Amino acid sequence: MAILIKNGRVIDPGTGTDQQADVLIENGRIKEIRSGIEAEADRVLDAAGCFVMPGFIDLHVHLRDPGYEYKETVETGSRAAARGGFTTILAMPNTKPVVDNGDVVRYVLNKAQDVALCNVLQAGAITRGQRGEELADIEDMVEAGISAISEDGKSVMNAQLYREAMMLAVKYDIPVMAHCEDINLVHKGVMNEDENAARLGMPGITNAVEDVIVARDILLARETGARLHLCHCSTKDSVWMLRKAKKAGLPVTGEVCPHHFTLTSDDIREDDANYKMNPPLRTREDVDALIEGLKEGVMDVIATDHAPHSEKEKSGSIRTAPFGIVGLETAAALTMTELVDKGILTPMQMAEKLSYNPARVLGIDRGTLEPGKTADVVLFDPEAEYVIDTADFCSKSKNTPFAGRRVKGRVKATILAGEVVYEKE
Repeated sequence: MAILIKNGRVIDPGTGTDQQADVLIENGRIKEIRSGIEAEADRVLDAAGCFVMPGFIDLHVHLRDPGYEYKETVETGSRAAARGGFTTILAMPNTKPVVDNGDVVRYVLNKAQDVALCNVLQAGAITRGQRGEELADIEDMVEAGISAISEDGKSVMNAQLYREAMMLAVKYDIPVMAHCEDINLVHKGVMNEDENAARLGMPGITNAVEDVIVARDILLARETGARLHLCHCSTKDSVWMLRKAKKAGLPVTGEVCPHHFTLTSDDIREDDANYKMNPPLRTREDVDALIEGLKEGVMDVIATDHAPHSEKEKSGSIRTAPFGIVGLETAAALTMTELVDKGILTPMQMAEKLSYNPARVLGIDRGTLEPGKTADVVLFDPEAEYVIDTADFCSKSKNTPFAGRRVKGRVKATILAGEVVYEKE
């Protein structure tokens, strides 16, 4: 099948391309990029006014499958991904059963082959059952096809056990995705510890909950040589420590979620569980540091931490509701609205943080439009303005604080290996 994309602004960090051009796709691969392509094609897509970028890659997605399919499934999560412009997603292992052995890895990957509208990669748990007591069978999971290890949802508090896992990650050349949270410091906290928590009468989560483990994990990465990726960074000191680690030449990268660069704890006006996520919304000072880190390139990746929950689960108090919000279908628009449209990031930097850099973290051959590469492509209209409506979501769950928010930037089409898997009507 051949697809010809006409009249778009082609933005590719892999080749440094930023120009008005056409893109010809043949047999699932990028065939040619230049102005004025005239070729026979099964589909011609008019990308006038649109960015044509490598398909987005999300390093942090909870598909809830197996075990929590009432929240999300591989199929519905991949549909949400395609609508959001994502052609590759990395699923976290905190399912039921936990992804801690090859059989569960194969279940997810085989199901994805059958029903997914994007590339679904799987992270394996670091410890059995994510209980932090003994290592999971990492070798078995590597053989089954995991792309990373992570204890996401918690940290491995036993530093020696974690160090052993890092050494295995080095052996098998996979990254360690670190959810940095000192469970002993959380102390039943549910939102950032500040005047807003006091106003709502909620127990707080201090910055140290994250920062202590960020420091520990960086030191362990230095000692073991593991490729460490810091998930959903939320504090100013996480940015500071990552900057120091990079200057020291350590193999450490970091991500920021759209809710953490868009909202602060001041936005929590009332007891609304759609504002409850982990790590929590922080102060303006923290948000400014995250934004500066993204601008400087200290923070490499924008990821969603897509965390679906049912309406019933999120209808209660912040005190009792589960942590997490959905993000696959809002991430690109929030990046455009809050960062690119405000001149903080360039369109090229947007593509770097949503496509090119995530591919480099995982070590996969994606994130570029270089001729000969797999044709994972997103057409993104940077001028489209609209109000986020959860009724339009492909995700099973609608738990987001961004419902009703006016944004700029909409995915017009998503192409996976040369096939159109989403197109805005």
